[in-house]
Amino acid sequence: MMDKMALYEKVFKQVDGDGDGKLSPLELQRCMAGVGGSLTLEEAEMVVENLDTDGDGLMGWGEFVAFVEGVGEEEKVSDLKEAFRMYEMDGCGFITTKSLKRMLSRLGESRSIEECNKMIAKFDLNSDGVLNFDEFMFMMS
Repeated sequence: MMDKMALYEKVFKQVDGDGDGKLSPLELQRCMAGVGGSLTLEEAEMVVENLDTDGDGLMGWGEFVAFVEGVGEEEKVSDLKEAFRMYEMDGCGFITTKSLKRMLSRLGESRSIEECNKMIAKFDLNSDGVLNFDEFMFMMS
């Protein structure tokens, strides 16, 4: 199986239409379309501008990797937000001891209130007795 850097390089070379080792905003837009994403030309221009470390208006290999890895991070955060909503259940924006116990029970992990209190306390960075999304992200990392 191809490792992810080799895969990135293959994609990069395929969308580097003029073979200059850099991606223009138009090439980046085509790249995103090729992998099922969508980016307007304006959005592609903004991405290239934000990641352009040498000021040439193009996206080099290292900048491309940073972009692709960053997209993966956004997906992780999105997945974590979805998981967080499952655990918080009450719609209060926090995971409480009660909601944690309930969700763990649904997952077949029976825990006592005391055990749930200890689990929350371990990652409750501001000591308010509940987990907010940032604390949940820290716990899951």
